[in-house]
Amino acid sequence: MRAVNATVGSLLGFLHDGPQSGWDLVATAQHRIGDFWSLTRSQVYRELTGMADDGLITVQETGPRERRAYALTDLGREAFRDWISRPPGEEQIRYPLLLTLAFADHLPPERLAAHLADHRAIHQARLDDYRRQHGQAVAAGARARDLITLDFGERYEAAVLGWFDALPDPVAPDRPTTGGR
Repeated sequence: MRAVNATVGSLLGFLHDGPQSGWDLVATAQHRIGDFWSLTRSQVYRELTGMADDGLITVQETGPRERRAYALTDLGREAFRDWISRPPGEEQIRYPLLLTLAFADHLPPERLAAHLADHRAIHQARLDDYRRQHGQAVAAGARARDLITLDFGERYEAAVLGWFDALPDPVAPDRPTTGGR
């Protein structure tokens, strides 16, 4: 059996809720972890094939719209327990805007300002959405531990917005920095 990677571990975790088709698993991933972890449709289907070959899941009969449901096996539950018990790896920042900013001298100032404004608006919309979800979850009786990833999202977006607000004006002439950072 292959080592369980984060994609396989996530799929096994979702299948604890019951059998799901590949289509359903992609939708579940987008809804539950899509704000902080990405899974592509091709990754999901590729991993499902390997998971079935390894005996971690079974493929059930074709259902509506020719979709096949996948169900967790005892071996799959055991593989999930092993995977979730391992220490998680360190996070890696892959932030396309930071990559663009690393080469900002090659952009016209007005284009850079537009990129920054667009991304700031995206983060503000995410923060607003997290706050809305938080209110709904609390109203529905969510426990504190149910809100952990949502709380991280809210705090992350608030921090990113603070960073945007502290940026120097991208279209102003460069001026020397004064102490601090």
